[in-house]
Amino acid sequence: MFTKTTIKDVQLENKNILIRTDFNVPIKDGQVQSDFRLQAAIPTLKYILSKSPNRLVIISHLGRPDGKIDPALSLAPVAIALSKLLNQPVKFIPETVGQEVKTEIEAMPKGSVALLENLRFSPDEEGNSLDFAKQIVEDTDSELFVQDGFAVIHRAHASTSKIPTLLPTVSGLLIEKEIRNLQKVLESPAHPVTFIIGGAKISDKKPLIDRFLPLADHIIVVGKIAADGFSSDNPKIYVAEDFREDTSGNKLDIGDLSLAKILPLIAESQTIIWNGTAGKTEEPGFDLSSRKIAEAIGLKNPDTTQSVILGGDTAGYVEKLLEKHSNSLHFTLVSTGGGASLEFLLGLPLPGLDAIN
Repeated sequence: MFTKTTIKDVQLENKNILIRTDFNVPIKDGQVQSDFRLQAAIPTLKYILSKSPNRLVIISHLGRPDGKIDPALSLAPVAIALSKLLNQPVKFIPETVGQEVKTEIEAMPKGSVALLENLRFSPDEEGNSLDFAKQIVEDTDSELFVQDGFAVIHRAHASTSKIPTLLPTVSGLLIEKEIRNLQKVLESPAHPVTFIIGGAKISDKKPLIDRFLPLADHIIVVGKIAADGFSSDNPKIYVAEDFREDTSGNKLDIGDLSLAKILPLIAESQTIIWNGTAGKTEEPGFDLSSRKIAEAIGLKNPDTTQSVILGGDTAGYVEKLLEKHSNSLHFTLVSTGGGASLEFLLGLPLPGLDAIN
């Protein structure tokens, strides 16, 4: 059960609202290349705006500028893309704190939206500075803080753990959706449950395998950890046994024999959790098995199947498939949080979630 206060539980009308989102999106030549994370935030933003707030100020980070200003990582292109999705102007303010922020915020008409510059242009964001958090709150004259950046709630940063100490803090709809689906996987999944896990390092994945052994009916190991020789005598665990190789003999995808055993397990499952692609999907010709697995999951009846896609690489791969096949493939949750979702499943602390009222 999701026990945090959400935007649906509080008064939003005439409030000055500050919201932390995760708009860490790919940008090339000044254009947003994938709006998946923007789309994920739209239900929260539209709900807030439907309740007639005085104004809505959005904060986010982009990339890893290491506390320095990097024009290539400016959020200016995000404001343009977000304006189109919201169907209303989003004022971009090229600072995070300071007099320009104050002046622009004070001039905002009622019901308008602004996006501040990249939080991580200041070292104080990742430094978890209380003074930085105070300045953001004061310069935006905010009265309520909405945390909806699921992908960063496992970080103890100024915008995740310090701002909530200064303002009443509630959850947005995205965080609620993510947590509810992850809780269901852990607490009340429909069986059979199949957990598909790939990736490069078994040391990173073994805690997840151990976590799901008591919960899952099947655990399927694919990707590099299978190619590197992971083995188990547990009857619940199936490890891919054949591979597609490049001309140098590198095992870059699982093979047809493995797929022939994996796809029927997916077909019979009512709950499927997938973390880690089956092959090196960025290499031409070696995404075949990942595509077959994604299609097998996405074509199942969404009314009778819970499908959860986790991890940055896997979610990113599925996002690209959905751009081409959004009408035919359906997933319960393609998580926006790589590390955050995995740490939640492992029962690790999430400072940004803990800070919500």
